[in-house]
Amino acid sequence: MEVRTINGKDNKQTQTNENIRASEVRVIDETGKMCGIMSLDDALVLAEQANLDLVNVSPNADPPVCKILDYGKFRYEQQKKEKFARRNQQVTEVKEIRLSTSIEDHDIQVKARSAIKFLKEGSKLKVSLRFKGRERNYTELGLEVMQKFAEVLSEYAVIEKQPNMEGRRMNMVLAPNKDKK
Repeated sequence: MEVRTINGKDNKQTQTNENIRASEVRVIDETGKMCGIMSLDDALVLAEQANLDLVNVSPNADPPVCKILDYGKFRYEQQKKEKFARRNQQVTEVKEIRLSTSIEDHDIQVKARSAIKFLKEGSKLKVSLRFKGRERNYTELGLEVMQKFAEVLSEYAVIEKQPNMEGRRMNMVLAPNKDKK
């Protein structure tokens, strides 16, 4: 009994030939013509006569759909589709900016300029504010600083995650504004 793999890993979704676990299957031949529902043994005989593999392309269907095709070519096409999908994926990077409760307005403007640069690149922005010592008793000051910072960036960003406390830190996540891109 042969176990086929893709990229060196067992692919549990793609069952071929004797690895198919259904007693009856819906068969599609190499030309794409529907052959109908038949027993697995009959389908394997058809695949062997065509000198091709029987591949389970839809294991969740009732009965499972199997195609008669060249498994190597099928695997190559699947890898090509995965590679194309990965290429078109957009990876968003998360940049972090740290503030403090005693930050001045000019310093907020300086931090906002670098934040705008990050947002224009398409990165998300994590704004964090760490409370030191007795500052933990005055979280409303931190909330004001966070809101002021978000207000300065309102033209370039939208708040994805509202400011919330996590231990000694207050965090907020900003995402690039789609209209400004």
